[in-house]
Amino acid sequence: MQDQFEIRPARPQDVDAIQSCATEAFQQYVAAIGKKPAPMVADFAALIDAGHVYVAVQSPDRSLDQPPGNLLGYIVFFRSDTVVELENIAVRPSATGRGVGKALIQFCEDSARQGGAQAVALYTNAKMVENLAIYPHLGYQEIARRREDGFDRVFFKKTL
Repeated sequence: MQDQFEIRPARPQDVDAIQSCATEAFQQYVAAIGKKPAPMVADFAALIDAGHVYVAVQSPDRSLDQPPGNLLGYIVFFRSDTVVELENIAVRPSATGRGVGKALIQFCEDSARQGGAQAVALYTNAKMVENLAIYPHLGYQEIARRREDGFDRVFFKKTL
């Protein structure tokens, strides 16, 4: 299904769409967590300027009931020593189930391999139970649980 969208580096003009995507994807967790999850308050302009954000956008020649160029999801990742840190990923609810999230994670892993990284590390909130099931299915192993920045986080790592 990836042929229906493309992944490209985020541009400054994508900030509003990325923020909107984060809000749509994470709003459901505010009540359970007791505050906005970290992705909802991220400084996407700075992350884009640093070259850490990539977006999945609707391909111009296919239809996902979205106009061409429409942002379907995004991923934030960066290199830290021999590990790539997958900081944040979100898919618009209207685009879930279409392989967007999986393709973004695969893009991150492929970029990590190409850059010579040995692993990809990530964390999720303990209240985001769907993620706790998804990441092991994608080959990530839980390595720690701890409270950090006021959030109960579960840490995962995948050796490449």
